[in-house]
Amino acid sequence: MNIIWHSKSKQFHLYNDKISYIMGVTPTGDLGNIYFGKRIHDKEDMSYVVTRFGLPNVALDPDTESYSQELNRQEYPFFGATDFGTHAYEVEGANGSGVSCFIYKSHRIFKGKKALPGLPATYAGVDEAMTLEVVLEDELTKVKMILSYTIFEDYPVIARHTVFQNEGTAGVKLKRALSACLDLSDQNYEWMQFSGAWARERMPVVKKLSAGSVSIESKRGISSANQNPFVIVKRPETNDFMGEAIGLSFVYSGNFIAKAECDSFGRLRLLMGIHPDRFTWVLKTGESFETPEVLIARTDSGLNDLSQTYHKLYNNNLVRGKWKNTPRPILLNNWEATFMDFDEAKILDIARKAKEAGVELFVLDDGWFGERNDDFAGLGDWVENPKKLPEGIAGLARKINAIGMKFGFWIEPEMVNPDSNLFRRHPEWALSTPGRKSSLGRHQLVLDFSKKEVVDYIYEALKKVMTNASVSYIKWDMNRSLTEVYNADLLPEEQGMVYHKYIKGVYSLYERLRTDFPDILFESCSSGGNRFDAGMLYYAPQGWCSDNTDAIDRIRIQYGTSYGYPISSIGAHVSAVPNQQTGRSTSIGTRANVAYYGTFGYELDLNHISDDEFEEVKKQIIFMKENRELFQFGTFYRLRSPFEADQAAWMVVSEDRRKAIFALYCMRSNVNQLPGFLKLAGLLPEEKYSLRGEEYYGDELMNMGVTLGKLGSNGMTIGRDFVSYVEMLEAK
Repeated sequence: MNIIWHSKSKQFHLYNDKISYIMGVTPTGDLGNIYFGKRIHDKEDMSYVVTRFGLPNVALDPDTESYSQELNRQEYPFFGATDFGTHAYEVEGANGSGVSCFIYKSHRIFKGKKALPGLPATYAGVDEAMTLEVVLEDELTKVKMILSYTIFEDYPVIARHTVFQNEGTAGVKLKRALSACLDLSDQNYEWMQFSGAWARERMPVVKKLSAGSVSIESKRGISSANQNPFVIVKRPETNDFMGEAIGLSFVYSGNFIAKAECDSFGRLRLLMGIHPDRFTWVLKTGESFETPEVLIARTDSGLNDLSQTYHKLYNNNLVRGKWKNTPRPILLNNWEATFMDFDEAKILDIARKAKEAGVELFVLDDGWFGERNDDFAGLGDWVENPKKLPEGIAGLARKINAIGMKFGFWIEPEMVNPDSNLFRRHPEWALSTPGRKSSLGRHQLVLDFSKKEVVDYIYEALKKVMTNASVSYIKWDMNRSLTEVYNADLLPEEQGMVYHKYIKGVYSLYERLRTDFPDILFESCSSGGNRFDAGMLYYAPQGWCSDNTDAIDRIRIQYGTSYGYPISSIGAHVSAVPNQQTGRSTSIGTRANVAYYGTFGYELDLNHISDDEFEEVKKQIIFMKENRELFQFGTFYRLRSPFEADQAAWMVVSEDRRKAIFALYCMRSNVNQLPGFLKLAGLLPEEKYSLRGEEYYGDELMNMGVTLGKLGSNGMTIGRDFVSYVEMLEAK
């Protein structure tokens, strides 16, 4: 790992064992990209890649008359000069012009990595990473720009973000401030996005790139279930086991855009950052603005390898505190068992049965506070309902602890019902636009977290409840998108700041509560997967993956999620059947076999299952306790896609590769076929592994595969609908 500055050629080379990132000062004084790819030898001058001639209808720099930004790869392209592609930023001066020209002034190279004030970001020690900060300045406005690049020792990853500092005498406006741009030399890629909606989040969608643009975005105030802020560009031949791919992950939870643009000269431009629509940041003299972080990863060994890079990076350098690389407790949540219709006696009855099964943590969901008996009232009134909890959260926690389990509870701090004491006292605290009606979602409004006094109030209310009780876990929900986004305390020209101020308010509340309660495990939830992103992992090391708990749908949801997020972050539970979202019935074994590949827990009343099923639950919990570190932090491989076949398969492998657990799910039965084979991955080729009492060499299991007949299939049916198998492999 190193960062080299070649002063004569004015070029930078960032590299580790796997990648090289090379850029340099261009003839016009800004930064241009030279190379990003597999590690190559360092060289004093690579200016031969720079195009220094014109073409018809191409604008040229007036000083050189031989250089055009349009014909060269840019590092952080700007508006108004000779680049006509999508620009990464726009600074509007006091005269209303958006044309700018940032020229290289200096740079700084140092070991380690800085934190981003008020924003989530990866972190690294002095032996884990090196950082380059390049300072550029617009001489007319005296605005400085700092382009930040961090390269990690152990990961083929470049972390990027940008800082704007107004050192001029007049205010300016940032009309666009994306976090990263990456120009590539050719367009022979496919674009892979992760799309969906509530209850069908993060479905992989692949598109061939060609002339023009493709993009995904969220303007909902949250990263959204509709489009995830993580994309991949890959070669057409790339699959899970071979080929080149580049990933871009946005460490942010609000509005975003990710875009691929194929120009007329055979190059590809990738951009990612805060969505410029409804974004304007007023930058007064002496003020600065820092963009969130984009993590750019590369592989030439397939999509499993790319995913494993993100999994390790997030577990080791994004998740913080006590729960970093710590196996998650097995929990039971009462939501699908009771909804809001419960009292303390009913909760304790469910908890006792959960303890008998071996559950370690009981989570009380929505309905414990205010006049909260349905979705219509009480949200925002964070005071216990004495009719349901005579001794409050503290009393219930004490009784749950006495049973022998830890205790946690549900909150939705960003929301308020119009029918609540909080709203009646402070209607001005909800997001609303003057003279307009306010939209409702789940019968609730959004509190304006761009206002510090709102965040302060919610912080004090929650802190009081949490301080008085023995709390080990908080489920933080957020059940609607932002509408009527306006802050009456800001000037008209400052209204484009509200979305970003809102999400920074959310981050500030998370940070304050995490600081006060460092041992609590926070789980983010936004109607399930509406805000499942890398930004949230910085504060909450796991997220409720989807409100859809149907095992068969969850195979697809968790499969898609695994491309960008570690298994330890995926909240996955066994729920009751018929499933409340789909009406589908699956065995309790299959439900557990899917949920093992996540944080694992139960979302049902164990008093209402058969004796045989209860005995199976006890065995499931024993099995998970014995293997949860492997499930949650082992190396994860996708083996067979549920989007391409009627079966799905995946596996986890221990760090020493001597132990593995693989799963096969039969989503739809097929008759009159041979069982076939399932090829495994990640094993030691020369070692013998035990499977169901027989021995197989690692290379045998990876190259020939496991015969599915061994798992119970036969020549008439390759597994019945919804049958699944989870199998352990151990080296002898």
